[in-house]
Amino acid sequence: MTRSMTAFARHEEQTELGSLSWEIRSVNHRYLEVSFRLEESFRPFEMAMRKLISDTLSRGKVEVALRYRVPEQAQNALQMNIGLAKTVMENYQQLASFTDNAAPIDILRVMQWPGVIQTESLDQDALQATVLNSLKHALDDLVATRDREGAALEQMIIQRCEQINDIAEQTKIRLPDILASHRQKLSDRIAELEVSLEPERLEQEMVLLAQKADVAEEIDRLQNHVNEVKHTLKRNEPIGRRLDFLMQELNREANTLGSKSIDTDTTRYSVDLKVLIEQMREQIQNIE
Repeated sequence: MTRSMTAFARHEEQTELGSLSWEIRSVNHRYLEVSFRLEESFRPFEMAMRKLISDTLSRGKVEVALRYRVPEQAQNALQMNIGLAKTVMENYQQLASFTDNAAPIDILRVMQWPGVIQTESLDQDALQATVLNSLKHALDDLVATRDREGAALEQMIIQRCEQINDIAEQTKIRLPDILASHRQKLSDRIAELEVSLEPERLEQEMVLLAQKADVAEEIDRLQNHVNEVKHTLKRNEPIGRRLDFLMQELNREANTLGSKSIDTDTTRYSVDLKVLIEQMREQIQNIE
């Protein structure tokens, strides 16, 4: 299946252990690179989250952000560590005695001191299971978006493949006419110069010209590569790197076709091929 690396997903979930809100962004990248924006309390779960992501995605630069709100009942069950708050205030007053410009104690900032406000401790194993389950749902949304984007890319690539096949067929059809036209031009030129040329010599020249202009092998390889691209698009695995390699092979055949050109039509066909291949190559950079 063709899957894009560029996608965005937002997933919110209300659980017994709190509200979880995920935002996941992914863009194209040579490998899988994951970065997190998490509260420090969720850092112990990071390795498990990385494994879940690597089991789901193969390539892409992925940014994962989590916003968490504790359960409402936990918010209503706040406890004050009076001893710690008193110690903080006493220390402040002691330091304030060394200066005449000390500001009055800000009670709100004392309450924000780590450990002064205590919440009901949550079961960490249960919280990790809840977080991973919620992340899986967010990844499912991301993968669905990647699949939709990938389907659009697949259609574009198939269209370009059909156009390449059409050009290959046109080149096959035109080649005999091109050789006949050059034979006539060569005969006309000899007549203009009033030069006597033996028929055998003329045939030798035409054989050499035909060998130089023979692009049958290039056309066959071009069409074989196109068929391989179509086959690769149906593989149920990451296909981006294989497609990128096939673009190099297609481009090589298009360049050879141009170098063997003895006619403006075949030169134009070569240019058209390279334009189509480059269009595909640009989009393939986004495929996983």
